[in-house]
Amino acid sequence: MISALTALRADDSAMRRDKWSYILIAEELRRFSSEPSRDARELFLRMAFNALITNNDDHPRNHAFLARDFWRLAPAYDLTPFPMFSTERRDLAMVCGSKGRFANINNLISESRRFMVEPKEARDLISNMTDYISSNWRKTASQAGLSEEDCETIRPAFVYPGFFSEQ
Repeated sequence: MISALTALRADDSAMRRDKWSYILIAEELRRFSSEPSRDARELFLRMAFNALITNNDDHPRNHAFLARDFWRLAPAYDLTPFPMFSTERRDLAMVCGSKGRFANINNLISESRRFMVEPKEARDLISNMTDYISSNWRKTASQAGLSEEDCETIRPAFVYPGFFSEQ
């Protein structure tokens, strides 16, 4: 296993995160994954999921590649919703589009081709994921043992209004 931090040859410091980028990870997948289009598409979905649940702890150590008989994107891990007060703008830890780290649908779609996903398909994937998260996050949280009070505390993390702004 190697982390995306290692694959990107990046620095671990949040102060030096010029290589912290989903787009650069997708480029690395093209180079060494045995199924680059499948893994890049999966990475795109994870990026969208992180934006939709406000997981801003999505740094390169929380993405990895496994080698069994060949290199593949590792299963997702450390997915943590983080409720925030801002409803207009939220950022991820890594660059996710042409407008940097802005966790916004248009920003994510802006570089979708780099993940081997056409913009229309990217919009459809994000729309389906948005519907699923909106319909299921509370039930999932309750099944995991969160109280109603805890669910209300984390509710603002999911599908924040600024995700759909035209910025």
